[in-house]
Amino acid sequence: MNSPILTRDLMPATDTLELLVHQIRYEAPGINSYELMDPLAKPLPEPTAGSHVDVHLPGPLVRQYSLSNDPADRDRYVFAVLKDEAGRGGSKALHKTVHVQDTIRISLPRNNFLLDETASKYILLAGGIGITPFMAMIAELKRRRADFHLHYCSRNPERTAFREELSLLAALGRVTFHYDGGDPAKGLDVAALLREPPAGTHLYYCGPAGLMDAVARAATHWPPRTVHCEYFTGPAARAPQPPTEDRAFRVRLIKSGAEYEVPPGETIIDVLRRHGVTVRTSCELGYCGTCLTPYRAGEPDHRDPILSAKDRERYVLICCSRAKTSVLELEL
Repeated sequence: MNSPILTRDLMPATDTLELLVHQIRYEAPGINSYELMDPLAKPLPEPTAGSHVDVHLPGPLVRQYSLSNDPADRDRYVFAVLKDEAGRGGSKALHKTVHVQDTIRISLPRNNFLLDETASKYILLAGGIGITPFMAMIAELKRRRADFHLHYCSRNPERTAFREELSLLAALGRVTFHYDGGDPAKGLDVAALLREPPAGTHLYYCGPAGLMDAVARAATHWPPRTVHCEYFTGPAARAPQPPTEDRAFRVRLIKSGAEYEVPPGETIIDVLRRHGVTVRTSCELGYCGTCLTPYRAGEPDHRDPILSAKDRERYVLICCSRAKTSVLELEL
């Protein structure tokens, strides 16, 4: 069975930038895009297509958003945000409190959704706000003169972000819009689209849970390492299912020397917070990588869907993972 590629050498973000909100643009109902620039008009660190940034919102909130602008742009970062009324407050806080001329703190760009340069063709499959990383990918693929096709699934034309920018590519046969009117059964037939994987083709997909599940099932027969995906948080992202039954273990913090018991039903983060230990988190579902923590001893019970085998030799996502050994030593 083929497994989607979720990340490559994931590293924690430490450096941050203080940027000016230069423009806020309405993209579709409930969706705004935010253009950030350096206050002194200095060039920004160059991202790669598929990159995301951590956005520090008022209070302790940190959220990840994919960059949608051309990666060759050195003067701005742009990301789009869907206001999620059923979410945990991040998107609502951004829509409500962030205004033009505000200063906002973000991380340096990171990329867990890299374009594979060996592909002869790219199929991009987006659902709803999952379109954001593909806007940057399309700019890069056009520059490479690469063969690609975007399938963009949304409810109707009015709720389709970046539709105007994509209309010319649609006219040229490089983009296909799929509108389901709110009934997924009337939308794109994912199984039919992915039934025969063309030689040399890589598949990239991002969207709500229903689409992610459908694509994952339909692409199990694709060649190894040709399927790539990125999850976004909110009601569309579900926590990974624990592969084993919870049991108590102890977590030892190397820097402070403190040691705490993590009982069944609680996460490492729950326990650390209860004891006043500050940790950076965002999705707390095992998808975003914000709580990525190096460990020195013990064997983690990795329960995330994003870390590669190489990453797991050094890091653990403490929002969802546990330990197979009685003690897990963290570099905290």
